[in-house]
Amino acid sequence: MKIAVEGCAHGELEKIYDLVESIQLREKVKIDLLICCGDFQSTRNLEDLQCMAVPKKHLDICTFYKYYSGEKVAPVLTVFIGGNHEASNYLQELPYGGWVAPNIYYLGYAGVVNINGIRIGGISGIYKGHDYLKGRFEFCPYNESTKRSSYHIRQIDIFRLKQLTPKVDILLSHDWPRGVTNFGNKKQLVRFKPAFKEEIDENKLGSPPCEDLLMTLKPPYWFSAHLHCKFSALIPHDNGTSTKFLALDKCLPKRRFLQVLDIECEDSQLVETKNELCYDLEWLTILHLTNHLISIRGSNGFMPGEGGCERFNFTPTKEEKEAVLQRFQNSLRIPLNFTRIAEPYNPSMQVDFDLVEQPKAFVNPQTTDFCDRLNIDDPLRLAMLMTGHDLNTSNYVDRNAPNDSVSSERNENELLIADDSLSNEEEPEQVEIPFQSRAPLASVLPKPMWRHDSTTTEEASTLDESSLSTSTNRSLLSLPTPNKQQNSNLSDNFTIDGLNLSSPKMLKAISSAGEDVKSLVNTCVEDQQPALAETEDKPPVKKFKRRNQAIYAKEDSD
Repeated sequence: MKIAVEGCAHGELEKIYDLVESIQLREKVKIDLLICCGDFQSTRNLEDLQCMAVPKKHLDICTFYKYYSGEKVAPVLTVFIGGNHEASNYLQELPYGGWVAPNIYYLGYAGVVNINGIRIGGISGIYKGHDYLKGRFEFCPYNESTKRSSYHIRQIDIFRLKQLTPKVDILLSHDWPRGVTNFGNKKQLVRFKPAFKEEIDENKLGSPPCEDLLMTLKPPYWFSAHLHCKFSALIPHDNGTSTKFLALDKCLPKRRFLQVLDIECEDSQLVETKNELCYDLEWLTILHLTNHLISIRGSNGFMPGEGGCERFNFTPTKEEKEAVLQRFQNSLRIPLNFTRIAEPYNPSMQVDFDLVEQPKAFVNPQTTDFCDRLNIDDPLRLAMLMTGHDLNTSNYVDRNAPNDSVSSERNENELLIADDSLSNEEEPEQVEIPFQSRAPLASVLPKPMWRHDSTTTEEASTLDESSLSTSTNRSLLSLPTPNKQQNSNLSDNFTIDGLNLSSPKMLKAISSAGEDVKSLVNTCVEDQQPALAETEDKPPVKKFKRRNQAIYAKEDSD
């Protein structure tokens, strides 16, 4: 299988696809898959552009919108991860991955897919120690702080990937795993990027969590980008295997930003699947089993480990995987269910860019469908519900929807919607799920109503730990109570409505939710400790001038 690997795309899809097609013509080969290692910049319109953490002078709509609008279609199946220059609002709609345009698939915060028997995993974003242990509390509209923290990787994503077994063939990350420079031509790298020398000497260049993941999973291939240079390395492992590491440059003239590789599947019988993108069953099961670990608070939390009283190894059993497979009607093909929920950029319209504002956060139907089928929670939905925000659904009319499919034949045969899987009006057989499960909490308990006259929408989207906190047993719901220690105005204005524990409907919901939710509701009602902490909006201050320091220190915009 021929796979083209791209470094930082930076929105230049037209140029990248033109190069791929010219390689196919010149070499008389067919490229089956394009992989992009971040900074994809899937900006649909000018509103998305406002959600990118880059200096205003560098904001450019580029060419992704043409593939989103249907003006053009990606000529090769494309899979990508997120970097630190992204339309974070759009990618946050797809935390578990999804189609951002026809034939262009995003892996999510972390994800694993299969194509032609090759297993591809990825982790989006970059590492920043001050956000690594936090939950996913951000959503649009962002302030300058959350605009950046939204693309910082979180421990839960690394934790989930470390549960995978057997091996993953290809792993993707935007920033490099720490320490890979020790296994390549370090001198040549320093000549090309002299500013890296200090970090390399102090072993600070790269991501520690990605280094941990590299040494745990030991994949045959690892691809990265971010540092805008080409670098290769061969990392040996103690079990006799090795990882071929390759980092590539950004899409610019005379830069080494793309390379074509031949990667063969060990099971030749699987190669006849015609480039179908499929879910990975083990990954789906891990997502289901670890759903209770999701956090939407802005403070540090920790994953379970040895010595505790709860499960810490979530590598699925055969029975757990079979139960999830039944949820997906025994078919793991990823549905071609891309839907436009925002109006594409129209270059013919004259718009004053200074007057363009960030959009509201929207719930994406792809994510809703996926979460319903797997019985897991959407972090964006949870964060909005727990801060009293309405769940916005798009009213954009997608007039091009019937023409979205890359191939009408594929779309007709492969589009899988859970409700469409039943035929002949037969009742589905009830399947008992043998592993711990629960309905998403957002659907079990009523939505908390927040009233605070002095809290703006932007401030509410960035409330700190106390307003988004989870219980000590990692349950997802926390109902805030008035803080009697704060000023009287706050106590008078901040109330909660809609929680009637004595109603038959509420009692039934609590009873069906399980012991963890019962305990949580009791705690929320009885515990009158302060639950709303004061927060300060302190945008990051640029302290470093050198480019490499900016990458791995405080500032993410370079």
